Amino acid sequence: MKPMKTLTLLCATVAGLALTGMTGAAADLKAGDPAPDFKLQASDGKTYSLADFKGRKAVVIAWFPKAFTGGCTAECKSMRADGAALKKFDVAYFTASVDPVDGEKGNAAFAKSLDLDYPILSDPNKNAAKAFGVLNEKGMATRWTFYIGKDGKILHVDRAVKPASHATDIAAKLKELGVAEKK
Repeated sequence: MKPMKTLTLLCATVAGLALTGMTGAAADLKAGDPAPDFKLQASDGKTYSLADFKGRKAVVIAWFPKAFTGGCTAECKSMRADGAALKKFDVAYFTASVDPVDGEKGNAAFAKSLDLDYPILSDPNKNAAKAFGVLNEKGMATRWTFYIGKDGKILHVDRAVKPASHATDIAAKLKELGVAEKK
């Protein structure tokens, strides 16, 4: 390819990414990168931040697109049904979306409808979703799961989540990553 053509293609690609909001480190978070800090209200009425866990325990955040939809319901049910596999590890785990906490279609109502025993983080202003690079063109989160070490660095990003087996998949990945089991 000729240098000028290559430069034109590169500029067009960067411009396209800028228009979709997919520029910068957020879209490319990978193992070893510092995880973006967040402070989000959850379905259990508490507010959580990554700083709460730094130096104490690993964190898993499983982003999903929208409460009360098929795939998201299957994913959250999996994490409840097979939660014992996750509770073996010294980890704080959450699902998260850009849905509000409150309201008929909010995450608190969604968590209650599924009788969840873990919190769903709500990011209605979408700042954390943008920082993690999961905000898609529809304004919803992409179904990606982030594994964050005690040191606040990303251990792994799962971009191929299988909703129906997500809890057991997370437990297997935690084991593979060497996350400590509870004593």
